[in-house]
Amino acid sequence: MKKLIATAMLVLPVMAHADEALLKKYGCVVCHQAQVKAVGPAWKDIATKYRDRKDTVAYLSKKIRSGGSGVWGAIPMPPHPQVPESAARDMATYILTVK
Repeated sequence: MKKLIATAMLVLPVMAHADEALLKKYGCVVCHQAQVKAVGPAWKDIATKYRDRKDTVAYLSKKIRSGGSGVWGAIPMPPHPQVPESAARDMATYILTVK
């Protein structure tokens, strides 16, 4: 569980920094960037597409761990089963904040 800092304005940057580190740790940055499409879609585009789903975090967490194909084009995203479920949830939550 992440520690929350007393000021609400500081909570998001502290959490975002940790979750950005997870994206680097598990190699997401090899195929994804925050603002521009690389091999895979930009995180801002993922956030825009899925922001209104009621199950967005669960859906994206599952996609991170199980992979997928056909949603964003011909290049499939390989599965990443080595990513713990809690880390996948944290990464999905962070991705949804990217604008």
